[in-house]
Amino acid sequence: MQHVASLRYEVIFKKAFCDVEIFKAFVKDFIGIDLKIDKVETEKKFENPIGNVDSRFDLYAEDLENRVIVDIQHRRYDDHYDRFLHYHCAALLQQVESAANYAPQLTVFTIVVSTSGTKEDVAIAEINFDPVDYFTKRALNKIQHRVLYLSPKHVNAETPEPYQEWLKVIQDSLDEQIDESIYHKQAILKIVNLIKRDGLTPQDRARMKDEYAEAQLREKEKLEEREIGIEEGKLEVAKNLFAQGLSIELIEKSTGIARDVFLKNTIPESKY
Repeated sequence: MQHVASLRYEVIFKKAFCDVEIFKAFVKDFIGIDLKIDKVETEKKFENPIGNVDSRFDLYAEDLENRVIVDIQHRRYDDHYDRFLHYHCAALLQQVESAANYAPQLTVFTIVVSTSGTKEDVAIAEINFDPVDYFTKRALNKIQHRVLYLSPKHVNAETPEPYQEWLKVIQDSLDEQIDESIYHKQAILKIVNLIKRDGLTPQDRARMKDEYAEAQLREKEKLEEREIGIEEGKLEVAKNLFAQGLSIELIEKSTGIARDVFLKNTIPESKY
C-alpha cells in the first residue's frame, strides 16, 4: 500500500498528467489517438478571449493534427457540462478566427475529470459532434471533435477497460493511499510513483495547503449561505404567523426565532 497525495488537488493532478508519457497513454486509451508531442502545457490561455470569457485549460497539448485539452475539477459547478462545452468551443473558434474557411485545422478533444461527481453523473459521458443520419443513425464521419466527461466516483466492475483502470486509480487516490498491486498499466504505475507523499516537493505541499484552505473557505461560505437562507425562511414563517394574530411568545416557541430578532426584522420600532 502506497501513501500518496490525492489527485483531487490540481497541483498533484498536473504533476502526474503533465508527464508526456502518462498524458499520451491517457489520451490513447480514452480517445484512441497517438499524440506526437514532446510537452504538455499547464494553465493554457488563448491570447484573445473567445466569447468574452477568458478560458483557462489545466493541461493542454497539440500536435500537427490534434488539440487535446484535459481539465481536472474537484469543485463541482452547477454549469459543469455547459462550462466545458464552452471551453471546447473556444478552442475550436480560436482556430477559425484566422482560417480561410470554417474547418479548423486541428481536431479538438476535451476531457474533463470531475473528482466530486453528483448522483446524476455517469462514469463516462460524451458529446460527439459528428452528424448522424436521422433515419439510419449512421455517423457521417465528417466532424471528429469530442468532449468526454469522466467521473471516477462512478467507476465500477462494469466499466470497460481500458477506462476502468484510469478512473479507478484517480478514485483510489482520494483517500491518499493506493494498492499499486492491482494496477498493470505502466503509465498508471508511473502516476502512483509520481504522487507518493515522500516524493513531494515543498512547493507541492505548499500548493496543496493553499488548495485545501480555499476548499475549506468555500465550504464555510456555502454553510453560511445555507444558514442565512434557513433564518430568512423562519422569519418569513414568523411574519405569516404574526399576520394571522399569533402572539410573539408562541411565534418564538414555534419557529425558534428569538423575540428580539423577530422584532428587529419584522415590526417597526414604534409598534413595540
